[in-house]
Amino acid sequence: MKFCLKRTFVLFAIVGASAALTSLRAQTTAQSADPANEHVFLVMTDGLRWQEVFRGADPSLLTKANNDDRPVDTLVRQYVRSTPQQARAALMPFLWSHIVPEGEIYGNRDKGSDAHVTNGFNFSYPGYNETLTGRADPRINSNDPTPNPNVTVFEWLNKQSGLTGKTAAFGAWSVIADAFNRQRCGFTDNAGFDPLTSIPMTPRLDLLNHLKAETPRLWDDETFDAPTFYTSLEYLEAKHPRLFYLSLGDTDELAHAGSYGRYLEAANRVDRYLQRLWEFVQANPDYRDHTTLILLTDHGRGDAPVEWKSHGQKIPDSKYIFIAAMGPGIPHSGEISGGKPVTQSQIAATVARLVGKDWNKQTPAAGQPLPGILVSH
Repeated sequence: MKFCLKRTFVLFAIVGASAALTSLRAQTTAQSADPANEHVFLVMTDGLRWQEVFRGADPSLLTKANNDDRPVDTLVRQYVRSTPQQARAALMPFLWSHIVPEGEIYGNRDKGSDAHVTNGFNFSYPGYNETLTGRADPRINSNDPTPNPNVTVFEWLNKQSGLTGKTAAFGAWSVIADAFNRQRCGFTDNAGFDPLTSIPMTPRLDLLNHLKAETPRLWDDETFDAPTFYTSLEYLEAKHPRLFYLSLGDTDELAHAGSYGRYLEAANRVDRYLQRLWEFVQANPDYRDHTTLILLTDHGRGDAPVEWKSHGQKIPDSKYIFIAAMGPGIPHSGEISGGKPVTQSQIAATVARLVGKDWNKQTPAAGQPLPGILVSH
């Protein structure tokens, strides 16, 4: 059963723009996105701390008490390095070797970059709603599986010319279906243990559906990230949507459980999934050079030695998150230092702008797009 303080390490990563996996650009200006052909992949990983994203593994948490079932010496060899830059690259190599150099990342508080949520609750459903609608809603004040009364930017875009029927959302946590309001949204909204039935059945998809249904459940309302990710990949390969959403949850669940080593391994898996998505993008002419990848989290967490396990209103610093993006229209600013704060509420308008739509006109209370986004007209 999910903790009432859910997790969403919303990886807001924007992928595209570069035709080669190894090209690292130094420009600070963006290549304009072409709204008529742009695709947006929005990825969130629940409750991933900005501290690990920017500093890498915290050696003070690699103790027997936090890793009863993991060999601490192995974790130290795998993730601990002499500098934060080396440690974060060991934890999330694709993020730091490709996404950041090709795009930008906000939220390193050690460098004065402020990225945060505005909802004041600092847990999952409020964070997902804020990300998907561009504004906080005090009615979304729990993680109960209640259909979202608000229209998300994905639901609205799915009804716009050229985008109808080209949207899909996947989530490890069952409440992701409610965040999009499955009964109303009008597109594939696959979450939790639900089988995927909206595309032709293949042997691989049939196996994934059975694994979700039959694997022993550690959490009542959430499956592991792996079946969620590979199910979403089946959909991408079959349908090629223009708007794709993926929410992963292992990072939050394992942090709540106090297993720091498994939490680190979950973050490392997220990074590998991002690389797999990028490779898929680069292998498909429809997506290559026309895809933005956005990575972020739904909320942060507290500090070591104890509060890293939790988040919420009683842990004010858990409002701090990170936002990473890469692709056409995204400035090649790399790691942001200082500057004005950015917020989770700016993601919805950013997604809309990249495909040539104005979410702020539709929802005036929503945050503005992230700074520097360029689109051709």
